[in-house]
Amino acid sequence: MAFLSEPAPEYGTVVNVVPGVRRIVAPNPGPMTYHGTNTWLVEGDDGVTVIDPGPDDEAHVAAVAAAGPVARILLTHTHPDHVGAAPALAAATGAPILGWGQPWLKSFAPDQDVADGDMVGGLMALHTPGHASDHLCFIWRDGVVFTGDHVMSWNTSIVSPPDGDMAAYMAGLRMMLGRGDTLYLGGHGPPLAEPQALVRAMLGHRQAREAAVLGTLGGAAMTTAAIVELLYCGLDARLKKAAERTVLAHLLKLVMEGKALIRDDGGVTRA
Repeated sequence: MAFLSEPAPEYGTVVNVVPGVRRIVAPNPGPMTYHGTNTWLVEGDDGVTVIDPGPDDEAHVAAVAAAGPVARILLTHTHPDHVGAAPALAAATGAPILGWGQPWLKSFAPDQDVADGDMVGGLMALHTPGHASDHLCFIWRDGVVFTGDHVMSWNTSIVSPPDGDMAAYMAGLRMMLGRGDTLYLGGHGPPLAEPQALVRAMLGHRQAREAAVLGTLGGAAMTTAAIVELLYCGLDARLKKAAERTVLAHLLKLVMEGKALIRDDGGVTRA
């Protein structure tokens, strides 16, 4: 897959991306977050809509608040690297927090629920579960979509059960392929122009990985760790747990489809 890269950003700096949209990258780099979480600032008639305030970091909150006036805070999902700064930013700006009504983070509740198809600040919400059950993309004008962690330009997304659902994730990729969008602004990594090629490659990758997982199964029970050792040669040790979660997501999808069985001892065999 043709992933994109970019130089490490200057944290706390607001960068123009397209007319009406700016970006601030949070200082939380890592193997799962690339250079950090993208906080998107969308200009509107009533002020700035902040999409994904990022992790709980005082300097990042101050930079986002200074880019206002902030009218509202939208969440693509409630993983900590996206929602952590929301309470502090809301306190600093008085802006309400909006997100899916049944958040993944059980200790959190949005001020206003957002459902599939809702219009908020000139953006339309699109429910895209898979990476997270509460995941939303936001469709803006001119073919621009804020895709959170559903589709990112720098890497594939982890799908970790029980909240992550591989069947839902792959269905979401197919749905995105059916749209004519021209620019994805994801939760991590640089902007992605002409995104359909990468989405198609991601879907093909998932389908190939699923076939490979199924191919490891026979009469003898397999574990997720054993499957990862077979299929992920040379994997960075820091990503092994994430790979096991992804394999488990594929296995649960295969079980749901009647192609695999999970035994009482946790091992998996072909159905």
